[in-house]
Amino acid sequence: MKKLGFGLMRLPKIGDDIDIEQTKVMVDHFMDAGFTYFDTAWAYAGSEDAIRQALVERYPRDSYTLATKNAAWINCKTKEDALNQFETSLKQTGVDYFDYYLLHNLGEQRTQYFDDFGMWDWILEMKKEGKIKNAGFSFHSTPEELNELLTKHPQMDFVQLQINYADRYNPAIKSRECYEVAKKHGKKVAVMEPVKGGLLANPPEAVEKVLNEANDQVSCASWAIKFAANLDNVMVVLSGMSNIEQMDDNISYMKDFDHLTDEEMHVITKAQEVMKRIPLIPCTTCNYCAKVCPMHIGISGSFTAMNMYTLYDNKDAAKGQYDWLVTDHGLKLASECIKCGACENVCPQHISIRNELMKVSTTFE
Repeated sequence: MKKLGFGLMRLPKIGDDIDIEQTKVMVDHFMDAGFTYFDTAWAYAGSEDAIRQALVERYPRDSYTLATKNAAWINCKTKEDALNQFETSLKQTGVDYFDYYLLHNLGEQRTQYFDDFGMWDWILEMKKEGKIKNAGFSFHSTPEELNELLTKHPQMDFVQLQINYADRYNPAIKSRECYEVAKKHGKKVAVMEPVKGGLLANPPEAVEKVLNEANDQVSCASWAIKFAANLDNVMVVLSGMSNIEQMDDNISYMKDFDHLTDEEMHVITKAQEVMKRIPLIPCTTCNYCAKVCPMHIGISGSFTAMNMYTLYDNKDAAKGQYDWLVTDHGLKLASECIKCGACENVCPQHISIRNELMKVSTTFE
């Protein structure tokens, strides 16, 4: 199987609706180039219906590979609610089985839903019945938690991780450490966010200069996707393509991709080093500050969002991170800091947390 996968989270739209005809064109381009892996999810609004119309109803079942996901933490109060997602996915996609089925977005408090509903045993039962060929999970959390999950559930066939060259040494993401855990457990890896939600298609100016000096005939996105595809144990790299231009670009360098040369790896290493020199808040997300904050401010999440803004100059994307890491996790906003200083007394990085939170508040609130 070729390593480029079509991520169906960001399909082209007409207004609020997915553009089915444009999606058909993209599916045809993808299949004609010899690629077969399609990744959707119950939680991707309209995506499963779209891929039924654009792919399932138009191609033989054995000519493509389809992956979808179960988000038991979204509006599920019982196991039956969670299992209904699976039945809904079968109906919406129009298939009898899934080649890859994932428990979606494990980590932190979300994992408990899958435990409570017995989803680990259930997914193995579906494998026995032939409704699922490969069972796995997608994951956004710490390498320690990933190690715990893979130790408890060795029957999982694969894991889906956020991997890109920008996050490889990012202490807030710990991409390299999570990848090494999966590799230690002998699990194949599906890569999500190889272009970091599109941010690495337009990286920081200093990084873009390094990449263009090496080869100004290829896109910045190509470096990011090939970096992920070059890693051992990676079975597929998902790209959330939104238009035919992005698809043609991806196909152009992935159709015959084998591996990065030593010279190309040197370029990416240089780009990583340049990125490291960009002045950021030196937060390692140890969260010692969170343990002593009387207001329960989302300090590390605030700093992760601020660092994203500093790196990519994309305020909308950074604000989205702020909302997710702070508000959606039930934490208080930076503006609610009472400036008691307890956090600074325990910060191993000696960050001026109160001053940085003021900047976060001014930027995002």
